[in-house]
Amino acid sequence: MRLSEPILVATSNPHKLEEIAAVLGPVGIETVGLEDIGLDVPEPIEDGETFEANARLKAAYYARAARRPCLADDSGLEVDALGGAPGVYSARYAGLGETRAQRDAENNAKLLRELNDVAREKRTARFVCAMCLADEHGEVLAETRGEFAGVIIDEARGSNGFGYDPLLWLADVGKTSAELPPEQKNARSHRGAATRAMAERLAALTEL
Repeated sequence: MRLSEPILVATSNPHKLEEIAAVLGPVGIETVGLEDIGLDVPEPIEDGETFEANARLKAAYYARAARRPCLADDSGLEVDALGGAPGVYSARYAGLGETRAQRDAENNAKLLRELNDVAREKRTARFVCAMCLADEHGEVLAETRGEFAGVIIDEARGSNGFGYDPLLWLADVGKTSAELPPEQKNARSHRGAATRAMAERLAALTEL
């Protein structure tokens, strides 16, 4: 596969795009987001039962719409005490909301309500990121997965990151994911792990 133009990343979330670009950029892989290319198509219905299924769906959909290789991910939080919830419903756990900041705040509030009677040591959780690369025809070229484990605390801490980052406590550093500087977060996060693995797959594909 030859990359004659930047890879499209199927997101309008600037935080997610920055995290992916921070990993791929230094190895010479350029990326652009949906808003960068002005792609105006309806969002696909993410009805997959797994992160992998949703990542495939989005990658193929936007690749065909833009007629260029597309990288998509589906990610979320799995909490053991909640049977893996919110899982694939992480982004809309408490409803859609009007803005991303509002949705994040409502999702975090609902999660804390659900865990109100659960002891801290039983609040083990992990972020999961499934990533998929599709060619311009929507054919899957590569898939990767990354995880980022911690414990859910009682109140939000930190202003970096987004989503549930302020609630995932990392015992080894004594901070939440949202308290880590971006470079430290990328070095250990679920999306960072999936993107680094995808960078290796891309390197192999472009050598063919």
